[in-house]
Amino acid sequence: MKKTPWFIGLFALFCGAGNLATAHQISVAAGTMRPHASVAASASQSDQHTQHHAEMNQRGNHAMGFSQDKTTHHFRLFADGGAIEVVAKEANDSQSTAQIRSHLSHIAKMFTEGNFSIPMLVHEETPPGAEVMKQLKAVITYRYEELKQGGRVRITTGDAQALAAIQEFLRYQIKEHQTGDSLVVGKP
Repeated sequence: MKKTPWFIGLFALFCGAGNLATAHQISVAAGTMRPHASVAASASQSDQHTQHHAEMNQRGNHAMGFSQDKTTHHFRLFADGGAIEVVAKEANDSQSTAQIRSHLSHIAKMFTEGNFSIPMLVHEETPPGAEVMKQLKAVITYRYEELKQGGRVRITTGDAQALAAIQEFLRYQIKEHQTGDSLVVGKP
């Protein structure tokens, strides 16, 4: 490792100990120091996360039957359950709209039967909450609804255990698909 130039050390002293990280970043950018191991690890984790998301989208293209790049997913949390919504990004993309509608109407039927194989294929694991949703399928309703450029599956229940599982499942989807949707329960 190269020595930190005296002016970087002076900068750190002038700015206070709280800015040592900034001084370190400046010295790394100036080529006088190598990045700290935690910075390198963070970059590696970021690369792995980006690759994981890209691979999930590829599996999603196949399992869902439409392009993840041409569509937008939303997962909503409600006091009685939640919703899975998918819409085409372009208003005139009738092909994606039709594919979304076909997929979501199929998902509503599969989930009603306790079949969560498609989310398992997309994510390469059983999403949290899915096993409980499968066990409590008799107290959960899955209703397909058309939206202007796609569709949604409205999920409802009056059972507290099923509700917790539904919301756990939807929160997982929000994080995995990086939708930016609220993790807090809202209104339908």
